[in-house]
Amino acid sequence: MAAEKPFAPSCERNQGPILDVLQRHLGDTRRVLEVGSGTGQHAVHFAAAMPWLTWQTSDRADNLPGITAWLDDMALPNTPPTIELDVDGPWPDATFDAVFTANSLHIMGWPQVEAFFAGVGEVLAKNGLLIVYGPFNYDGDFTSDSNRAFEQWLKDRDPASGIRDFEAVDALARGIGLVLIKDNAMPANNRCLVWRRGG
Repeated sequence: MAAEKPFAPSCERNQGPILDVLQRHLGDTRRVLEVGSGTGQHAVHFAAAMPWLTWQTSDRADNLPGITAWLDDMALPNTPPTIELDVDGPWPDATFDAVFTANSLHIMGWPQVEAFFAGVGEVLAKNGLLIVYGPFNYDGDFTSDSNRAFEQWLKDRDPASGIRDFEAVDALARGIGLVLIKDNAMPANNRCLVWRRGG
């Protein structure tokens, strides 16, 4: 029996604004790795809207059945079977023109954020893009009261999690040869950060 499709209302709300950013940057892209595909909703929405690229989903093992349910239901030609990926474990033996992740860095502990950037360094092609969506702090401070409250909710759930400082994350990006090319303000006090790797 097929797994039931998981559904996150936040994915439904933010996929339109995120797609606007992706379409501005991924016109020449062919292969995208999504790290932490979650429910799978983003993947099918973005892949359907950008048929010229191959959208490779990935996540930890317990999320794969739900992602597969979305992929199977939509049956898009540009969404290959999802793959297991824990940022602390082995990364795909492949190269991607872009890596995308949404609402993941604040869920991970900081060592996992470091592992994420190390992994991106392994799989991202020359001139490739890293696009990260989610909340960020700037100069060590929250950008809104709602983000401050969200941080408390995150910490109550898992003390290792938390909204990341943009400057610390950008330092990790620069450490693997990435240069920030766009910091997009998004609804609900989120950002969509776009880095490009040097050739």
